[in-house]
Amino acid sequence: MEKNKQFGFFLDQTRCVGCRTCQLACKDYKKSPVGISFRRVVEYEGGNWFEQKSGAFEASNVFAYYTSLSCNHCDDPACTKACPTGAMHKGKYGIVSVDASKCIGCKSCAMACPYGAPQFDEDEGHMTKCNGCSERLDEGKEPICVEACPFRAIEAGPIKELRAKHGVLAGVAPLPKYEKTRPNLCIKPEKHAQASESGVGEAHLPQSYQEVSYDIV
Repeated sequence: MEKNKQFGFFLDQTRCVGCRTCQLACKDYKKSPVGISFRRVVEYEGGNWFEQKSGAFEASNVFAYYTSLSCNHCDDPACTKACPTGAMHKGKYGIVSVDASKCIGCKSCAMACPYGAPQFDEDEGHMTKCNGCSERLDEGKEPICVEACPFRAIEAGPIKELRAKHGVLAGVAPLPKYEKTRPNLCIKPEKHAQASESGVGEAHLPQSYQEVSYDIV
């Protein structure tokens, strides 16, 4: 990938089954400590089941779908604006990265990001986050999450090319509206997908990373 092109992700919600292979591959490749997951899978569900007199249950508007989520390397990243030292910055490929030598661990970036991308590494004493596997991009390889997905639900590359191929939609619940940070993300929505900030469902995360604070849950 050319370094002057903006990197981004595509997610096909119709293919994602919530297996979390992308999440595990990322965690293993990055050797992330307990509590840190640069890619996470969110389940969004809604509707109710009602018990009938017969003892059977009847579904009412029941739906569920998955969203595999990491940093979206936004065009207007909230994290870089909140960072008081310039540690959080956009670099090659348009990827948002952390300069550990400048980071003071104040967590302002984490509080500002609506996607929960920046995460504090207690062992290292500074913020960490998805870097788009830029070292793999340098070698002409795909990010590890893309390579690992068994259903080919994730793609990565120049966002202009991804949008030309898949469309520009990114405002799908439980994600925030596109206008907030202009994420470099496009999504093929699942048939029950709800619009951002107008959905009737609830987002659920595994307990292992409930401590990560972000707006979408």
